[in-house]
Amino acid sequence: MNYRVQPTAQVDESAEIGDGTSVWELAQIREGARLGEACVVGRGAYVGTGVQIGNNVKIQNYALVYEPAELGDGVFIGPAVVLTNDHNPRSVDPAGRQKRGGDWEAVGVSIAAGASVGARSVCVAPVRIGQWAMVAAGAVVTRDVPDFALVMGVPARQVGWVGHSGVKLVEHADEAGMWECPQTGKVYVERAGVLSER
Repeated sequence: MNYRVQPTAQVDESAEIGDGTSVWELAQIREGARLGEACVVGRGAYVGTGVQIGNNVKIQNYALVYEPAELGDGVFIGPAVVLTNDHNPRSVDPAGRQKRGGDWEAVGVSIAAGASVGARSVCVAPVRIGQWAMVAAGAVVTRDVPDFALVMGVPARQVGWVGHSGVKLVEHADEAGMWECPQTGKVYVERAGVLSER
């Protein structure tokens, strides 16, 4: 066993935990969940049944990652983030009977490699967060977020672009459709509302 689980955490025996991963106090990892290598699951975080998580993912304290979420490599989930899984949530069916697992179809949140979801934000499934995108703290995401997009607000709206460093890009002074990271100097190209690496 090359991973660390604190004694107060609950990790189902069918969950797969990658080498170098740490699961902190009061966290819960459900049946069939898969966590890659070198992940960190913070205090009180919840990872639902069958959730798929890549390598080097950080899930901060009290975040709730409900199935069937999928998180790519290097994803950051801030404190108290919620990834929902029911587009039309109800406790009971139309006849007043309490709903059970088979009474509804779970829909998931998919987060691509390198993306960050800020503290106390909510992603309302089904949505996809693109690679290296950034969701600002407190945002409510109700539609897909493009690669490298910076979104904020309720509901979340795109307010710019971010690069690999997470710093907001600035328009390139000499060329239209070109964006530059003020921290690294890396240049990105925007075409028809899609940003890509140059």
